[in-house]
Amino acid sequence: MSRPVEVTALAINVTIPEALRWTDTRRGEEFQLTTLNVRLLPDGHLAAMAYGRPTAGGRGTYVSFRVPDRPELAALVSEAAGRAGELWAAHHGLG
Repeated sequence: MSRPVEVTALAINVTIPEALRWTDTRRGEEFQLTTLNVRLLPDGHLAAMAYGRPTAGGRGTYVSFRVPDRPELAALVSEAAGRAGELWAAHHGLG
């Protein structure tokens, strides 16, 4: 009998549609949030953080932001998690 495989992390990156994007400020610099990083927690719940670029241009730093409590963003996270599950389940193995 083989031992169960220990999976320590499941995470996906999701593009935030233009209509749902927002700006936030960190260390005096404004960022437009364009990407969500969604993680599946050990208890089965989801956690999400947002990332983006400075609105003034440039690369900026890799800074995470809280995702606002908005129903349309919660729906995006849920839909993305479901879609990721479908993609994982249909994988074709190592290429």
